[in-house]
Amino acid sequence: MNPGNQRLSAATVRSSRDDAGRLRLGISGRLDAQSSAAAWRDAQAALGAPEETGAIVDVSGIEYCDGAGIGLLFELKRRYAGKEGALEIRGLAEDFRRLLDQFDPADFGPSEEGGGPTAVSVVEEVGRASVEIARDICSLVVFVGELGGALVHALRNPRKVRWRDTFLVAELAGVNALPIVVLVGFLLGLIMAFQAAIPMRQFGVEIYVADLVALSVIRELGPLMTAIILAGRSASAFAAEIGTMKVNEEIDALKTMGLDSVRFVVVPRVIAGVALTPLLTLFAHLAGLTGGAIVLLSMGYPLVTYVNEALGAVDLADFLGGMAKSFVFGILIAGIGCLRGLQTRTGPAAVGESTTRAVVSGIVLIAITDGLFSVVYYYLDI
Repeated sequence: MNPGNQRLSAATVRSSRDDAGRLRLGISGRLDAQSSAAAWRDAQAALGAPEETGAIVDVSGIEYCDGAGIGLLFELKRRYAGKEGALEIRGLAEDFRRLLDQFDPADFGPSEEGGGPTAVSVVEEVGRASVEIARDICSLVVFVGELGGALVHALRNPRKVRWRDTFLVAELAGVNALPIVVLVGFLLGLIMAFQAAIPMRQFGVEIYVADLVALSVIRELGPLMTAIILAGRSASAFAAEIGTMKVNEEIDALKTMGLDSVRFVVVPRVIAGVALTPLLTLFAHLAGLTGGAIVLLSMGYPLVTYVNEALGAVDLADFLGGMAKSFVFGILIAGIGCLRGLQTRTGPAAVGESTTRAVVSGIVLIAITDGLFSVVYYYLDI
């Protein structure tokens, strides 16, 4: 088709009024991706704001209509959806009518004529946030129940656990995190020892730096910092992996095949997280104590003095208390990462959103759980 024929067949829009004063809009020619933009501007100018008397759109003169043209006609219908005088489309060919009838204007909501977002009151924002938090808590409770049942089933039937995947996850999400855990633990002990040595030197009790570093690292900072590192590294990885599976409909495929997604996907990651977090905490303890030892060695104290002082300050209850925290933190990190991955929605930003939610939720739960441990240990005099 030459350019002259393309201009002749381009869509044209004409407007008029019938005897009842009702607006009649006639569209003819080719309503395709090239001509729909101009036709939309002409139709919008002719219709203006939706009127109570409605309008009639005569499209019997349309020679060709593609997806862009169908979108134009649908938008015209949506503009008049819910008005007293609804827009009526007449003369549309049956082939094009079937395409248009596939979409319901009510499913797309009302048209926003104002050009900007609708203002929302503070009360409504608080209500939405409260409902979202309540739904999240309900989904968390349901997930805990499903995960508990799946773990009990794994204990009763260890051969049905996907151990190869469990070891692979343990390597990628746990063992590979060892360098950063050791580095942070070492710097934590080193910095804490230097900061504590300055005021203690005024009283000539620099040796008590060993007590401070040992108690702080083993009881609190070792498990806490390890958990925060794993929340940012491993929980995000779990959420991204499972979220990608959810977007690619692999989780739905597992359900279609009759496989439980929690047993198949979540259990190996939770087992790996629970097993690796206490081990990484031990390395964090060792690195933190090493950092404190370097500071006291630089002050002239022998290594044996530092070791004896640290051993005298820490007992078995302190060590077991810190390890109990790391065990619970491992469950929280792996569980919340998998939960956010299973909650992934569709869209280009869905996986990133789930990853962010996993990290934030993991850190918040770790902080709350650590506070609960502190209260319980205080009343138990541990």
